[in-house]
Amino acid sequence: MTPDLAVCYGQERLPRYTSYPTAPHFSAGVGPQAYAQWLATIPHNASASLYLHIPFCRAMCWYCGCHTTVARRDRPIALYESALRCEIDQVVRQIGRRLKVEHIHFGGGTPTIMAPESFTDLIGLIRHAFFVVPSAEVAIEIDPRTLSAPMIEALALGGVNRASLGVQSFDPQVQQAINRVQSFAQTERAVTGLRRAGIAGINFDLIYGLPHQSVASCLDTVQRSLELRPDRLSVFGYAHVPSFKKHQQKIKEAWLPDSLERHEQASAIAQALTEAGYVQIGLDHFALPEDTMAQAYMAGMLRRNFQGYTTDQSSVLLGFGASAIGRLPQGFVQNEVAIPAYLKAVAQGSVATARGYRLTDDDRLRAEIIERIMCDFVVDLEPICARHGWVADEMLQSVPRLRDLVSDGVVELEGSSLAIPLDSRFLVRSVAAAFDAHLDRSQRLHSRAV
Repeated sequence: MTPDLAVCYGQERLPRYTSYPTAPHFSAGVGPQAYAQWLATIPHNASASLYLHIPFCRAMCWYCGCHTTVARRDRPIALYESALRCEIDQVVRQIGRRLKVEHIHFGGGTPTIMAPESFTDLIGLIRHAFFVVPSAEVAIEIDPRTLSAPMIEALALGGVNRASLGVQSFDPQVQQAINRVQSFAQTERAVTGLRRAGIAGINFDLIYGLPHQSVASCLDTVQRSLELRPDRLSVFGYAHVPSFKKHQQKIKEAWLPDSLERHEQASAIAQALTEAGYVQIGLDHFALPEDTMAQAYMAGMLRRNFQGYTTDQSSVLLGFGASAIGRLPQGFVQNEVAIPAYLKAVAQGSVATARGYRLTDDDRLRAEIIERIMCDFVVDLEPICARHGWVADEMLQSVPRLRDLVSDGVVELEGSSLAIPLDSRFLVRSVAAAFDAHLDRSQRLHSRAV
């Protein structure tokens, strides 16, 4: 892979393909009535995973692309928690039975902004409303700067067994530029406290492509992280979309590395982590060999959903909270994004669905192809197309962009089998995008491919 191709393909703005079709294609054509019908027809043998969105932080990180708001007082958080509990009750009534749950994920924002007793009440309600299997993964995102000892105790009491800690960078200059000053000592205290409480699964989130970042500072962050030996690391490229996230306007584009520099940073991080014994998984994850995610990857069982790469095999994802996205066999649903609109919808006694997408047969075919590309870097189109009533040759002919990818060496094609060589894997989103029948390349909502 030449630097020229990294620059050429790296300028593209493409989805991360945590779903297909992606969220910009959702519409109000799928609303509360459709979601209620879909919930009532969940297959009896289905298991589910739950996502609960807590859209509050104590301060805004300027790189953030999440739906969140700054809460300096606790009352708005308490009101939101009440609505969340009501929404869970409403959804369970529509389902009509106690659904089996194998994965729970609390995302944000900063979920640990809740009071410890509020979290205990919420997880208790979840366990009452659903049958949470004893082996379920219960994960939560954490800001180490605000994690308290009582909250750690509440997490352990609630059965949390995986914690994802935001680190991003330990470089002081970078931290100042993104408005997130977090010392190594704060992170170390959080990890030590969680492990002492029995929460053994520790994830770190790192970001490259941040303002003033260099290969050297990225590697320093990796080395400091390795001192704490997390089980998994997610290494994301910063998505600079100031037209979509106004607070990102505080980050000047002149401070940001270009596509080639971003590629060098990502490659250096990947090399350092693999040399330290981690298995590289998909586009941006790394895990110790004994971790369940690494095992799923090596067994060809890795999946991808709105939390990124996952071991979750459930066909049903129920999203709770403002902006939360769910998936059922029929398609996708998303709640009201604005907190006031979400609170109003729940108060009216309805599910809070604002928009969604009903899957077509073509969507299901392309979704499976894209997921395998994103997870495995290789896909045999023939069996997938056969399952969906297509012929592999016809699919290949319907993807004209694939010819350029093959001629540029980004993709190797043999018969109906497509593979991405090791040195091209950082362009996996470009390969997945070739099969995206909905992609509008003029949109600026997505991050750069590199």
